[in-house]
Amino acid sequence: MRLNEIKDNPGATKPRKRVGRGIGSGSGKTAGKGMKGQKSRSGVSLLGFEGGQMPIYRRLPKRGFNNANFTKDYAVINVGRLQEAVDNKRIDAKKPVTTAVLAEAGLVKKSKDGVRLLGQGEVTAKLTIEVEGASKGAIAAVEKAGGTVTVSETALAKGAATDKKSAEAEDESTTGDADA
Repeated sequence: MRLNEIKDNPGATKPRKRVGRGIGSGSGKTAGKGMKGQKSRSGVSLLGFEGGQMPIYRRLPKRGFNNANFTKDYAVINVGRLQEAVDNKRIDAKKPVTTAVLAEAGLVKKSKDGVRLLGQGEVTAKLTIEVEGASKGAIAAVEKAGGTVTVSETALAKGAATDKKSAEAEDESTTGDADA
């Protein structure tokens, strides 16, 4: 096969429709757009327009909450996948397992806020894991196998701040009851 012999399969491409080329072509004069009106003009977008009646997207109530500004974008990995990687010798169980090690092993793709460890699956290897987030089940599974999970300082500081706020709110509610 040579470059000059390459061609598409028969019927793979269709010639474009040339409109407005005379009445005899079948799509001349109005170019297949009917008579007059808004839709026969160019640059028209009537998506969601229901003839002046209140559109359905405005009739239905707003629901939910979108916390887009403050959400964390974690790459998620389960402890079962970690064990598979150790079994396949993609991760060395003796060295600490960090975000960089997981990315190098091909277990996680890039993420803005790091890696979060989840507890699905079983782990038998004694691993030292350093990640940005971990579920209670994942920490329990790793510690049961004799390993340790270290959650990064930023996540711990944030958790401590929320704990402090909830403690302050609790103190205010108890002092309010005492005054009454």
